[in-house]
Amino acid sequence: MPDYSGRGPEPTTAGEVLLWIPRILLSPLYLVSEYVIRWPLSIVVPAAEDADLPRKIYDFFTFGPEHKAGFAPVGLLDFGFNPSVGIYAFWNDAFFAGHQLSVHAEAWPTDWYAASLMERIKIDPHRTVVFHVSELHRPDRVFYGIGPDTLQSYESRYTQQSLEVGGLLQWRFWRQSRIEAGAGMRIADMTDGHYGSDPSLTREAATQAFQIPYGFDRGYTAEYNRLGLIVDSRRPWPTSAEQATAQNTVPGSGVHLEIKGEQGSDVRGSPASGWIRYGGTAGGYIDLNQRGRVLGILVTTMFADPIGTNAVPFTELATLGGDGPMRGYYPGRLIDRSAAAGALHYVWPVGPWLGGSLEAAVGNVFDQHLEGFRPGRLRFSGSVALTSIGMGDYPIELLAGCGSETFEHGGQVDSFRLNLAVNHGF
Repeated sequence: MPDYSGRGPEPTTAGEVLLWIPRILLSPLYLVSEYVIRWPLSIVVPAAEDADLPRKIYDFFTFGPEHKAGFAPVGLLDFGFNPSVGIYAFWNDAFFAGHQLSVHAEAWPTDWYAASLMERIKIDPHRTVVFHVSELHRPDRVFYGIGPDTLQSYESRYTQQSLEVGGLLQWRFWRQSRIEAGAGMRIADMTDGHYGSDPSLTREAATQAFQIPYGFDRGYTAEYNRLGLIVDSRRPWPTSAEQATAQNTVPGSGVHLEIKGEQGSDVRGSPASGWIRYGGTAGGYIDLNQRGRVLGILVTTMFADPIGTNAVPFTELATLGGDGPMRGYYPGRLIDRSAAAGALHYVWPVGPWLGGSLEAAVGNVFDQHLEGFRPGRLRFSGSVALTSIGMGDYPIELLAGCGSETFEHGGQVDSFRLNLAVNHGF
C-alpha cells in the first residue's frame, strides 16, 4: 500500500533480531518435529481414522460394555540398562463405583523383575485413598560416588532388591492443587551388580574412585511417613484423548509451588538410625500463544538429614537425574545430602495425542544444607522428549538427553541418555 504517512517501514527492533538466535539454535528440533513427526502423522492419523483403527485397537485391549477393564503391553528401553517387557492391567469401578485396581509387572531374563499392585478408592470428587504393594529386583543400578565432583568414568553397578507397602490420602482442592499424606514400610538391600563390562560397586571402590556408601551390603527396613502440599494454578492435564483435543484443556499459564517431607526410621538398625528428607519446588509458566506452547521456569531444592548418629543410606539421599530434575542424567547419577537445580522448560503440541518437551537445566548435589555450593560446581543437563497426551495411566515417552561434568572440571558433555518407556513405573 502507498506510504501515506511518509514514515517508511517500521524499524526492526533489537528483540526481533535477538529472536533469531533461539530460532537458529532450535531449528534442528523444529525440522524433526515438523517433517519427521508432524508431517507423517498428518498422513497416518486420517488414514487410521478412516479405517476405524483406533476403535478396533481400543476394543481389543478393553472389556465390558463401558470399557472399564483392560490390559496393555508395557516395556522400557533405556540405553545403558537392561530392557524390560511386561503387562499392565486395570479394572475401574471394580465391585463398586470409584474403586480402581491396577497391576503392573515387568521382567527381563538377566535377573531383573518388578511388579506392583495398586488400589484407588475415590471417596468423593476431591478425596482419594491409594494403597500399593511393589517389589523390585534390578542388578544394573548405577553408582558414581557421593558428592558434586563425581566423574562419569566412576560408573559402577549394584543390585537393588526392595519391597514396599504403603498408603496415601490425596485431597484435591483447586485445579491441580492437592495435599498428600501417607505412610508405609520399605525393605531394601543393595549388593554388587552387573551390566556389560561395567565394574561392580565394590570393584570400582577398590580403585579409590569412591568409598563404599553407607547402606551398601547391609540394607535397611524403613517405616516412613510422608506429607506434601502442592499449589498449582494450572488446569489438570486431560484424562482422555477427546479432552486432549478440546480447547482450553491443556495446562497453560500459572504458578506451581510444592513442599514435601518424609521421615524414615530403620527398624532393622539401632534406635539412632533414621532420617528426614524434605524439599521444595517453585515455578512459573506462561502460555505463549494460547495454543499449548508453554514456557516455564522451575527451581528445586532437596535435603536429607540423619536423625541420630547413623548416616543416611545412600539410596535415601537427595538425587538428581532419571525422572526427577535434570533428566539428561541416568537415575542415580548425582546423589548427596542436598541438591539444587534450576530448569527452563518448553512444551508444545506435536500432533494428535502427542506433545513435545524441551528442558535446559543447571544444578548439582552438595553436602548438608548446600554446603560447598558455588557456581563453578554446577552442571548442565539438557533433554528433549515426546510424550503421549490423554493416555491416562498408559503414557508413552521417548526421551533423549545429555549431561556435563562440573563447569570447574571443564563442563564437557560426557553423559548421554536415550529412553523409550511405555507406562514406566520402575
